[in-house]
Amino acid sequence: MIITTALVIFMILVFILLFLFIRTIDHRWWLTLLVSIILTPMVYFYMFYPFLNIVSSYHHQKHFSASSWTEQPALRFEMIEHTITSDTLIGLDKKEIKGLLGKYEWLSWDATNNEHNPNKWNYGTGIKPGAFNDKTSNLEITFKNDTVSHLNAYNTKINFDDEDETP
Repeated sequence: MIITTALVIFMILVFILLFLFIRTIDHRWWLTLLVSIILTPMVYFYMFYPFLNIVSSYHHQKHFSASSWTEQPALRFEMIEHTITSDTLIGLDKKEIKGLLGKYEWLSWDATNNEHNPNKWNYGTGIKPGAFNDKTSNLEITFKNDTVSHLNAYNTKINFDDEDETP
């Protein structure tokens, strides 16, 4: 376990809250202190930390890896930010993109021509963890002269099967 400033601050906060709570039950300071010291790690790691992970939308960032992209599609959102900011895919041709990311999952719709645009490939990048997240993230790759010219990350609302399809 890595001891960080946030860990220490949160542990102190949990300790103070436990100490104040136990103090309302028993007024012997030595017993309150002892019980608080023993309970603080348990309350922190089994109650506070899981709750914090559920309500926060923090997730790890990873560097792009073609094998991880194809083997773990649900975790692509961890790689997408680095992929866009580092221009990892910019300048690659369609064949190279197909080799790295696999075949596109869908093509963007071109409303002016009323057809799919073969120069805009889309990939689903997964759902970011969090209790209040109702969106899935996606990546759109735009080609110009058969080479990648632009990457665009965007979110779409998750449509669950039991929801009404009509607007």
